[in-house]
Amino acid sequence: MTFREDGYAAVDWAADYLDRVDELPVLAQVRPGETRAKLPASPPERAESFADVLRDVDEILLPAVTHWQSPRFFAYFANTGSEPGILAELLAAALNNVAFIWRTSPASTELEALTLDWTAQLLGLPSDWHGNIEDTASLATIAALAAAREVTGRHVVVCSTEAHSSVERAARLLAMETRKIPVDAEFRLDPSALDLEDAAAVVATVGTTSTTAVDPVPAIADMCERAGVWLHVDAAYAGSAWVCPELRWSQAGVERADSLVVNPHKWLFTPFDCSLHWTRRPEALHAAFSLIPEYVRTSDATDNLSDYGPAFGRRFRSLKLWAVIRCYGREGLQQRIREHVRLAELFEQWVHDDPDWEICAPRRFSVVCFRRNASDEENEAILERVNRSGEIFISHTRLNGRYVLRLAIGNARTTEDDVRRAWDVLRRA
Repeated sequence: MTFREDGYAAVDWAADYLDRVDELPVLAQVRPGETRAKLPASPPERAESFADVLRDVDEILLPAVTHWQSPRFFAYFANTGSEPGILAELLAAALNNVAFIWRTSPASTELEALTLDWTAQLLGLPSDWHGNIEDTASLATIAALAAAREVTGRHVVVCSTEAHSSVERAARLLAMETRKIPVDAEFRLDPSALDLEDAAAVVATVGTTSTTAVDPVPAIADMCERAGVWLHVDAAYAGSAWVCPELRWSQAGVERADSLVVNPHKWLFTPFDCSLHWTRRPEALHAAFSLIPEYVRTSDATDNLSDYGPAFGRRFRSLKLWAVIRCYGREGLQQRIREHVRLAELFEQWVHDDPDWEICAPRRFSVVCFRRNASDEENEAILERVNRSGEIFISHTRLNGRYVLRLAIGNARTTEDDVRRAWDVLRRA
């Protein structure tokens, strides 16, 4: 078959998959090693057809896929690879641009800057910030902390005990020390416990991983400014909610941050991976990362985005976010995020009204933390039973030493029926 015929077959496969993903077990129902055992141990000697590849995707790989595209994927932070983003990924792969400098891909370089500006407008962020796209918030955090170390000459990173583990990982990589600060009753960083005398950076979180708590950024910003400390805000999940004006209460103080990360691949319907990193101090990132060897020097007087982060080669990630924004529009993005918040509120009310269950943390966006009024062991057993059933997939955390279930709503295909089914499955378990 030709590339065109194989391409039609691949798009048909993707469309059929999205049409039936709600019928598939959400969590992969396989044992470790089972999938690899079904595949040849050695590569083929002769060329095979793409039809053979699609056959094995269907018969061998698909049963081992945990379906993040399922409307009943409620674990971690549920997300969506939307149709415009999927098609834009195909185009980006066809173009295969590697945008390490402007000349190697003017379109990718300039569209990235434009798309960051568009997103800043949608989220109500400052118009004069410098932005670029990294793969994940983990890499953006590495970039921010490297800039903080460059500017301050210090090596201590301060965050709350509820901050994402990527902060500590980044500090380890950069030979920096992590100091964790206790949280208050609502799982927010407690500014009264901050000691910034030797700190290079504070990482404040808007939408923590366990409970989506919002750290008191204004108070933290006050202390950072007085101490000359870099303030990095991790809004990887909740930042997308700022497209809705009524959810911008969580943005208070963010305009005073030195850097900010928001992940459209979490709650802005863009296929993984796509993480937006803004800074009001681009010269600090430039000082930390700019290194232009002779073989990439050109006469083009332009800004190279590879000078502002760890990665040199850059994929054409902006194309998929640009496509999503165009094909959804501000209204479409708002409608879906508001619906997710409504569904989470509905689920929270069901839990609250049932005396056998309890809410374990304030619900701020579209994540509900809850548990059955029983032992940790029973709650863990409930999670294992519902996940093994394949009907839904949820995750857990620990709050105040207790095992807590989490239900995260964020897939554009999730309906009220899906959320109601999740509640029914949980009560049966």
